[in-house]
Amino acid sequence: MIVVGLVLVAVGTVLFHLLSPWWWTPIASNWGYIDDTIVLTFWITGTVFIAVILFMAYCALRYKHRAGVRSEYRPENKNLEWWLTIVTTVGVAGMLIPGLFVWNQFVTVPAEATEIEVMAKQWSWSFRKPGKDGKLGTTNVRLVNADNPFGIDPKDPNGQDDVLVDGDNLHLPLNKPIKVLLRSLDVLHDFYVPQFRAKMDMVPGAVTYFWFTPTRTGTFDILCFELCGVGHHAMRSQVVVEAQTAYDNWLNQQMTFKKALAAVEKRAAENKQLASRKAAADIVATIAAD
Repeated sequence: MIVVGLVLVAVGTVLFHLLSPWWWTPIASNWGYIDDTIVLTFWITGTVFIAVILFMAYCALRYKHRAGVRSEYRPENKNLEWWLTIVTTVGVAGMLIPGLFVWNQFVTVPAEATEIEVMAKQWSWSFRKPGKDGKLGTTNVRLVNADNPFGIDPKDPNGQDDVLVDGDNLHLPLNKPIKVLLRSLDVLHDFYVPQFRAKMDMVPGAVTYFWFTPTRTGTFDILCFELCGVGHHAMRSQVVVEAQTAYDNWLNQQMTFKKALAAVEKRAAENKQLASRKAAADIVATIAAD
């Protein structure tokens, strides 16, 4: 029964892997290399798993208890140890080496990549894009407030035309490399779009990054892949990949930092004017009462 059970475990595992309906979503970026390395890892670890299970079944059958037969104790077997060392080394190298090549590509950003910024806080996403100058303005967490949620330095001219996307979806052009700069205002987060494969932790006080190229149009969910508090499950947004013309039309409709500052100043002036009118009305009412 033990032998049959072990064989069924091996066969069932292979069938479940091959016939399971749960698999990756169709890829929408250039990172097919990541899928390839994962598949290679599945092959290596799966082969070792099946070999170990079948070896256990063989041992249970070959060396089962027999009356009058005693086992032979061999504390050392140098030939077996060498073979195990060599096979293990080849297996580990087979999993690590391809990953190192992919990692090198992952951190080597193309010179033509456009920078965008993703900012996370409990429990929402915000996005910032460079304006016509192609440069993002500098930021400082000490400058973050209700009127300047991104903490952009108003004295930096590069930040005046930055495009701010707060509370809306992120739009990206098709087939254009993107360098994603990642910031967190509070705790650890992780920016992850399953169809893009690439992801990276967002560390408070640091700016991390990765890059990718969207390869098909569509609307894809943005998830936080790091447990970040009680609202972690609801920290969702979407990224829309579209043709250049549609992307340009969307971009032209977005708020810039300069316009946001002007709106804040206008609102402050209106509030000041209202306060002055109210104060004047209170004075008149007091005089009339006297």
